[in-house]
Amino acid sequence: MSEASADPLKTVVLDAEHRKLSGRMVPFAGYALPVQYPAGIIAEHNWTREHASLFDVSHMGPSFVQAPATGDAEADHAAAAALVEPLVCGDIAGLKPGQIRYTLLLNAEGGIRDDLMIARSPLYPGSLYVIVNAGTKEADFAALAAAAGPSATFTRADDGALLALQGPEAAAVLAGLAPDAAGLAFMHYAPFDWRGTKLIVSRSGYTGEDGFEILVAADRAAELWATLLADPRVRPAGLGARDSLRLEAGLPLYGHDLDDTVSPVEAGLNFAVSKRRRAAADFPGAARILGELAGELARVRVGLFVTGAPARAGATILDAAGQGIGRVTSGGFSPTLGRAIALGFVPPAYAAPGTRLQVAVRDRLQPAEVAPLPFVPHRYVRKATP
Repeated sequence: MSEASADPLKTVVLDAEHRKLSGRMVPFAGYALPVQYPAGIIAEHNWTREHASLFDVSHMGPSFVQAPATGDAEADHAAAAALVEPLVCGDIAGLKPGQIRYTLLLNAEGGIRDDLMIARSPLYPGSLYVIVNAGTKEADFAALAAAAGPSATFTRADDGALLALQGPEAAAVLAGLAPDAAGLAFMHYAPFDWRGTKLIVSRSGYTGEDGFEILVAADRAAELWATLLADPRVRPAGLGARDSLRLEAGLPLYGHDLDDTVSPVEAGLNFAVSKRRRAAADFPGAARILGELAGELARVRVGLFVTGAPARAGATILDAAGQGIGRVTSGGFSPTLGRAIALGFVPPAYAAPGTRLQVAVRDRLQPAEVAPLPFVPHRYVRKATP
């Protein structure tokens, strides 16, 4: 899972730690990142499913938007939400303290500029915690800074480390470092003290497993990394396992399954277009998106079971008669299912689970079947641990 670039690669804060562990470094989104460690992608994937893996996702774009404080918490949150809502299709005003919302940054035509997380601070009125994707980070940050304008404050926080601790034992591991953090509910976050520093911890991730993302200052990142890996339940994992896990979870990857031509409805992300925003039709590309919600839809994202070799991004999807109808956007081998799986776009008439299709793999047609998503059930913890 690498992306070529002519520009010099950036390094994350923990670059030296990955190299000490013999991580195989590859270019991704302008950064040198570990795709795997010596155990290999399948071993890392399976360990995440069974125990807990530690991923370095510091290439992502954490940031903060802060509206001016007036002393009225609800008014301050409303002011902050009003700054970012014109960019996205989610209900940011309706967030409760500490709550995180997955939403989409849209262009004027309703295409997806990025998918991102926006959260309301549990402590500071008018403050939003925003995490964007690495590949679109600079453009996203520019848009957020412009939205903040002269009266509010936009602050980048991508100079530290962002770690993802993922797997069924993640909560038990984190309880040993910050006991209260393990009690967070899914899609909630809060700051926690750890050895005299502040960790910003969210119960979230992109593997389909229960887990946490932890933002830590650069000068304490190596200490936190080493402390987590000292737990025998935790092993390091790279981009390869992160990709195979998110594919099994049916989660789209920006730049592959999502781009600025794909709408939320085409991507199967209807839930990200909040009810209040639909009623108001006050988000970018509303006319197109509302029309697609009403049935004016030419393509839709589906999952595919593929017989034989994996179908990679760009492979043609064909109907049973051999007529090209779409393309694969992500594909690979599923370690959990022991078979090839893929995501791609087809016309709605071909989107029902069980529909028999074909994919072109190295100039050879292979059978495929539309599969329900996710391929592997999510195991998020929806409520706080007692």
